[in-house]
Amino acid sequence: MKLFNPDSALMQGLNKLADLMILDLIALICCIPIITVGASMTALYYMALKIVRNEEVYILKGFLKSFKQNFRQATVIWLIQVVVMFVLFMDYYIVYRVPESNPSILLQVLFMATSLLALAVFTFIYPVLSKFDNSIPRTFRNAFIMAIMQLPKVLLMVIFWALPILLAVFVFQLFPLVVLFGLSLPAYGSAFLYNKFFQRMEDKTLEAQRAAGILPEEPGNEDEHIFSDSLDPALADKKEIQK
Repeated sequence: MKLFNPDSALMQGLNKLADLMILDLIALICCIPIITVGASMTALYYMALKIVRNEEVYILKGFLKSFKQNFRQATVIWLIQVVVMFVLFMDYYIVYRVPESNPSILLQVLFMATSLLALAVFTFIYPVLSKFDNSIPRTFRNAFIMAIMQLPKVLLMVIFWALPILLAVFVFQLFPLVVLFGLSLPAYGSAFLYNKFFQRMEDKTLEAQRAAGILPEEPGNEDEHIFSDSLDPALADKKEIQK
């Protein structure tokens, strides 16, 4: 039957679903030590983008490759994120939970703006790290610029990540599904949203490398190469990139 042909839409969909389940479990296991959350999220996004692009994937091999390659930077970024989250939590406690604080409207607006900005940057930073090879300060800078440029998509990404948490808390019967797909599906949905934007950035990077006489390692084999992005000036060309 054509329905069960390996090339049929049904079988391809089931294969992709199986890949996402395996990816989810690997990412979940690698998050357990806590200190490795950043590297696990980076590898998760790396593989999710490859699945979105229908590239040939070996889930465990590709995940571990990205995990090892980005471990140092991802861990530093994760520790920075933890510190920022702690500071924002303490600010929230002081502003909204301490009666004596009596915060002004301006202070409350400033707190909310800072929180939303941090949420946008940390939502986008691991996808950026997974695909573009940079220093940590430049990765933060690029993640900030890209998040602002892609703000509606970043908001959808936040919703994608919030849904499994809400389901796990309020619909406990779906908890097994959250365990199996609670990381991979949000990452896949997010990668689907930023895929075209990233592709344009990758093309810009390659153009700059060729113009500078720098050839990418093993061109055409993305499993062995993470693009080197030094294109902060290119990010300023918003109209062309946002098309």
